[in-house]
Amino acid sequence: MVKSNLFPENKYFSYNSGSLPEGCQYCVRGEKLVLFATGLCPRDCYFCPISDQKYGHDAAYANEREILSPDLSPEPVIKEARLMQAKGAGITGGDPLMSRKRTVRYIQELKKTFGSSFHLHLYTSLNLATEPALKELAEAGLDEIRFHLDLEDQQFWKNLILAGKFPWKIGVEIPCIPTKIAEMKRVADFIQGQVDFFNLNELERADNRRSQLDLKGMKTIHQFSYAVRGSVDAGKEIMAYVREQKYSYTVHLCTAKLKEKVQLRNRLKLESQQMKRPFDQVNSEGLLIRGALYLPDLSPGISYRQRLKQANKEKFLERLNPLAGKIKQKLNLKEEELIVDSDKLRILLSTSNARRFRKELTKLGLQAALVQETPTADQLEIEVEFI
Repeated sequence: MVKSNLFPENKYFSYNSGSLPEGCQYCVRGEKLVLFATGLCPRDCYFCPISDQKYGHDAAYANEREILSPDLSPEPVIKEARLMQAKGAGITGGDPLMSRKRTVRYIQELKKTFGSSFHLHLYTSLNLATEPALKELAEAGLDEIRFHLDLEDQQFWKNLILAGKFPWKIGVEIPCIPTKIAEMKRVADFIQGQVDFFNLNELERADNRRSQLDLKGMKTIHQFSYAVRGSVDAGKEIMAYVREQKYSYTVHLCTAKLKEKVQLRNRLKLESQQMKRPFDQVNSEGLLIRGALYLPDLSPGISYRQRLKQANKEKFLERLNPLAGKIKQKLNLKEEELIVDSDKLRILLSTSNARRFRKELTKLGLQAALVQETPTADQLEIEVEFI
């Protein structure tokens, strides 16, 4: 058992020996765009956190915004980066090298648009890490590359040496699997002299069809958490081992709490400043607080997202636009006090006006609600209170 005070928790709720990798420093400040390059992957890990919607599909997302187009246009990526005032991007998947042409194009365009200081790091397996592939990434402008070594199969580990031929920072990143201490130590030994940093991720249970953690006897720390019991302790044991061996690279044990309480919250705060309407409020979590008016046949409830996806947008807007005009005239609201949301097919206004005019709005056949939602492309509802 590692002494609890050997690696004290830092201000980000994680643990580190040496400085955090540059990519992580941007992430904890919420300044990195999450660029999901593809759901395709040469591996099928039993702990993979990727959703069923993305895994195995050649789809691409910038944060929560779907961005894939036939001509590989970088414009949606650039737009999302501007919206959140990003200072860098983390490129992930799947394995971005499964869609190498697209990935290289995104790297080039982000550097071209935002300049050389826009920090880019990328996650990939070693399966596809050939010298030509790595050369393309380096020449495109990639600043930092992170390899996911397979704990149970060393077949591709030798490819790690190829990364040292290029002028970037090199890291290895693996999940902390409580039953794989020996394998993780083997990784720690192997990477000495080849990497700048070693990232250890607290293992989390995923809501997808591939997760087999339960079958392997791994449970979460409690019923309201996705974090796996014993994962952080396993990570601390590896940190202690690296220190005992006096290895030269830095180590960062990234926790689920960091991702939720720091990284995501800071990103939402930045995005909310760009996404909020004049009548919106922003809470301490970075969520937008607003009033929303729904048509009865397309209001939040059972299968709401599916109904929204299948809705005939033109027909719903034909109903909403006249209603919005009528409400502004009847309630004497200014243009900026009420807008039609063409993405989620509803009308938005302030919470105070939603409360104040609830009876009049109900008479028009609308359902009024007070909503808390993320300032992201999907505007995910965290709380909906009908009034």
